[in-house]
Amino acid sequence: MSEDHTHVQEFFGARADGWDSKFPEDGPAFATAVAEFGLRPGDRVLDAGCGTGRALGALRAAVGPAGTVLGVDLTPQMLAAAQRAGRATEGVLLLADVARLPLRDGALDAVFAAGLIAHLPDPAANLRELARVVRPGGRLALFHPIGRAALAARHGRELTAHDMRAEQNLGPLLSASGWDMTSYADEDHRFLVLAARRP
Repeated sequence: MSEDHTHVQEFFGARADGWDSKFPEDGPAFATAVAEFGLRPGDRVLDAGCGTGRALGALRAAVGPAGTVLGVDLTPQMLAAAQRAGRATEGVLLLADVARLPLRDGALDAVFAAGLIAHLPDPAANLRELARVVRPGGRLALFHPIGRAALAARHGRELTAHDMRAEQNLGPLLSASGWDMTSYADEDHRFLVLAARRP
């Protein structure tokens, strides 16, 4: 396991038990983001870096009983917290690395990724891997329940022009990874970028 992976597992593993109670107000933001994502009944969707599974209920409601919902996370403690919260009833939880997904090419219609991109060790390669498992024309949502400025303030730092999630940086990164950005929203109460898998 790489040093990056070990760091991510240690960071989130130590915080898994209290994660949901630390951010109780985020639930409606997840539901709104999933609604804007435009999933259809029967879709096959992956929650990449699902954590405690806060998006799984909204994803299941969007795709209905005929759809498929997968939650993948690198941290066993986060998946255990999702199980304890009863979220395994909304989708299949898998311990896996989004850099090497155990899925065939084009297996999915969509990927929802909340808070993931800042923790990717190789964003271009990792976004290409997400593109690999999505059918041409399928969709990607990069989400965070607060915007870039609010998140930077929470962590006591300032935004810079080098921020990967800035529109001028993220658009070309997505394009180089097989995605076309279709919308970009960076507001105090949410960050939501939607993209389509290039044919």
